[in-house]
Amino acid sequence: MDERWRQVRRILAMRMDNIGDVIMAGPALRALKESLPGLHITLLASPGGGQAAALLPWVDDLLSWRVLWQDLGRLPFEPEREWSLVERLREGCFDAALILTSFSQTPFPAGLLCQLAGIPLRAGESKETGHGELTFALPSAPDALHQVERNLRLVESLGYAVADRRLALSIPAEALDGAARLLESAGLAAGAPYLLLAPWTSCQARTYFPDRFALATRQLAGLLDWPVVVVGREAEGARAAEVLAPLGSRAIDLVGATSVPELAALVAGSRLALANNTSVLHMADALDRPMVITYSGTDLESQWCPRRAPARILSRPVFCKPCYKFACPYNRECMNFAPEEIVSAALELLGPAGPEGGGVGPGANWSSP
Repeated sequence: MDERWRQVRRILAMRMDNIGDVIMAGPALRALKESLPGLHITLLASPGGGQAAALLPWVDDLLSWRVLWQDLGRLPFEPEREWSLVERLREGCFDAALILTSFSQTPFPAGLLCQLAGIPLRAGESKETGHGELTFALPSAPDALHQVERNLRLVESLGYAVADRRLALSIPAEALDGAARLLESAGLAAGAPYLLLAPWTSCQARTYFPDRFALATRQLAGLLDWPVVVVGREAEGARAAEVLAPLGSRAIDLVGATSVPELAALVAGSRLALANNTSVLHMADALDRPMVITYSGTDLESQWCPRRAPARILSRPVFCKPCYKFACPYNRECMNFAPEEIVSAALELLGPAGPEGGGVGPGANWSSP
């Protein structure tokens, strides 16, 4: 290890994407804390992704910012705004910056930001070479590597030990209480079994057809005689009817009603989570909850799949996989699952004890043909 990295006491960890990406940064942050006693970690995250910081006990401070290079064209070009972030980071007196990116992202805009802010040590992973914005540039891993392992690889390359590679979340007491109140107000007794349904994602190409998700969940809820807690962002409220109506009286509508920590609490209390490739997947993996995931062809399963929790992953081999698109031009053929496939996968996962006690069968991942 470079001796300078042994002396780090204040570090800026950057992860500028979504909730799931921040959750998957957790093992890397934990490894830093365990390697450097007394380390102070400030997480620089997007306003959306930063909502997960409360679930990561290794984060001491959160700086929420929408950076220009991660924007999809909605931010105006305002140099004064960008320079104000440089000044904020300069005031932080950071010894080092750890820039966490996915396989398709470059760390160099973030590296330049940190260089302008006077942060002396700057580490990231990149397919590019020959840039001075980073003081440590790790050559990129294969694209198919899981994001958690990609983050840990960077930490290990800096010389820090990694004792635990698993995802983990710490749910604040107030979030547990808030989730309990929401369920109680819906008439669900404490500890009663329920299915958790998260039928939407942040992009169309990763979203299984909500009407089919509702049909599958209705069949499953009828077989198990469990209610269905339906969750989603406030923005999904306008289209929630297509999911809630088929579920009828079994639905507990919590769309737009939870904070991110409360959502994690609901995942933790569920007997089974049904979701797409989205943040609920990573929450369930961290909390060791069974899940059935409708996994689109936008990404390789190996990049984001659950690694610990019992899971069944429904996926289809299609010619355009992986496409990494936000919108699918082929009517999401990669997600052409019949509702019965979801029901079958869920019952296989729960095993014989499912209807009575919420038992879980073998935890190996499984993909549909």
